[in-house]
Amino acid sequence: MQGKVTKAIFPVAGLGTRFLPATKSIPKEILTLVDRPLIQYAIDEARAAGIEQFIFVTSRGKSALEDYFDAAPELEGALRRSGKTALLETLATTDVDSGAIAYVRQHRPLGLGHAVWCARRLVGDEPFAVVLTDDVIAGEPPCLQQMIEAHAETGGCMVAATEVPRETTSSYGVLDIAAEDGPLVRVRGMVEKPRPEVAPSTLAVIGRYILTPRVMAHLDRQRAGAGGEIQLTDAIAEEIRCGGAVHGFRFRGRRYDCGSKAGFLQATAAFGLAREDLRDEFSAFLGGVMGFARAAE
Repeated sequence: MQGKVTKAIFPVAGLGTRFLPATKSIPKEILTLVDRPLIQYAIDEARAAGIEQFIFVTSRGKSALEDYFDAAPELEGALRRSGKTALLETLATTDVDSGAIAYVRQHRPLGLGHAVWCARRLVGDEPFAVVLTDDVIAGEPPCLQQMIEAHAETGGCMVAATEVPRETTSSYGVLDIAAEDGPLVRVRGMVEKPRPEVAPSTLAVIGRYILTPRVMAHLDRQRAGAGGEIQLTDAIAEEIRCGGAVHGFRFRGRRYDCGSKAGFLQATAAFGLAREDLRDEFSAFLGGVMGFARAAE
């Protein structure tokens, strides 16, 4: 059985081109979903799962991410002097203990596998999680916590998985299923971005992983895969070929693809309607918009 998972890698080096022009000046991970940036949702989920060390794989132009998790003494002082205790408590949720966050640069955009590999020295010989901020998951308990609890029993590698329409398999890593046991799926292979007609299933990997240090050894080979990039899926598939245990995990919750504009809007609506302080006003507005749209048809 493997050790406790206490480290998580957050690959945040991407350019966010699908959200231009907004991402010309701010990192995509700082885009705000209701009143929290995407990176805050990822950090909160990791904290709930017991993660203690947060490793960010960044690139040029990402300094706003570092500033976000830094102390803001002038702002805190102004709120304190104004007696705005509730806002101070909200601001405290962005605090991360000194030394708990590390930053590593990915100098060239060579793929997700390469981004994870960049953090190899900080991971060492421990199991670790990978969290992709594009995938915001509403679940109770949070998705990564569900996975870590299941991983304590299975060991090996584990990937979050969800069913997708067959026509979209070419956008995902897809699992070749050997056996199923409730939410757990024993995996005998993984294929990165297969065409729908040859996809081994419609169970796709989404942005939560628990991996063994051996995956880093597979990534050391720097082999280019789909799209000419170094794919994390290929390294996990190599782990299977070497006899390592890999499981898919059907998490309880709903995933929103906030790497796409439509998914970001869907998440905004869902999280806005889930907020008691916003629900009534927001739902009335949405009802009015839908009524106007139907009248215009």
